[in-house]
Amino acid sequence: MGTKPIFDSMLNERKAFDETKAGVKGLVDAGITKIPTLFHHQPDNYQKSNNINHAIPVIDLVDVIDNKQDSSIQQGIVHKIKEACETWGFFQVVNHGIPLTVLEELKDCVKRFHEQDIEIKKGMYTRDQDKSFIYNSNFDIYSSPALNWRDTFMCYLAPDTPNPQDFPLVCRDILLEYGKQMMNLGTLLFELLSEALGLNPNHLKDMGCAEGLIALCHYYPPCPQPELTVGTTKHSDNDFLTVLLQDHIGGLQVLHQDKWIDVKPVPGALIVNVGDFLQLITNDRFKSVEHRVLANRVGPRISVACFFSTGFRSSSKLYGPMKELLSEENPPKYRETTVAEYVAYFNAKGLDGTSALAHYRI
Repeated sequence: MGTKPIFDSMLNERKAFDETKAGVKGLVDAGITKIPTLFHHQPDNYQKSNNINHAIPVIDLVDVIDNKQDSSIQQGIVHKIKEACETWGFFQVVNHGIPLTVLEELKDCVKRFHEQDIEIKKGMYTRDQDKSFIYNSNFDIYSSPALNWRDTFMCYLAPDTPNPQDFPLVCRDILLEYGKQMMNLGTLLFELLSEALGLNPNHLKDMGCAEGLIALCHYYPPCPQPELTVGTTKHSDNDFLTVLLQDHIGGLQVLHQDKWIDVKPVPGALIVNVGDFLQLITNDRFKSVEHRVLANRVGPRISVACFFSTGFRSSSKLYGPMKELLSEENPPKYRETTVAEYVAYFNAKGLDGTSALAHYRI
């Protein structure tokens, strides 16, 4: 009996925050010095690594992009990617072919969108998953144990060609340009990942892994009490592959051997990580690793995560462990599911600190 009034008051608090349509930035603009309790997180049990030797691999793609003829160089890069996906689930890529000017312009546009007049933004605030452009704060506002200190806009960039009119003018052109560049990079990464699994370069692409692209553009305002909350709760990604652009502030941490490792920003680099679906179809060969973003007194921190996934728009296509990787010694560890079903389960569960993959284990 005793918990219901508490739950009701929590729900009302969340609803009130949601209805402001001003997001976390609205709280900061109002000059708060203490963060609301709905953002308070339980302490994390994992320690932070003080081992400076731990750093996620940085892989230079210059030779693959410039010259695909030299197979020995390509094999070296494939081997590094294989190792990174099996042990870390994360790596950074440099010389990836996307111009620095495009990366800088994208970060600027995300900042401009979130810092424009609140009345303009309110008109775009929505929780309607069918829209091509969705701006809100905390997608799991009514299901997560505590809210995250960030605002986000999300847009679909593929498989359907976006209608430019669906995107705000302030970031329309650069989002469309970045989407094209990212599809090219994604195609290359899936070729290298296919080879890392000992398969034909087109294998993952032919399965539809590179078909959909969703951009999540995050804005983490400065936080007056960063020790009480987080920018993004510990989670793994509900996609095939994520390519992340982060700014110079940092705060991203990867859980490696039960310790939090800082992912230090490398100028011009993009961070690549294995998603839950890639772990599922590779039958645990590649690891979808949990990660989080710390809140920070400094800000805003800007990041753009590109998810290779069709999200809610996916077909009835079923995905399970790839037959080519299975054997008597390595039977399937997961049941089949569609992308849409998995994403719906993931979103309903919210960022509660547990992996959605466990639900699909055989």
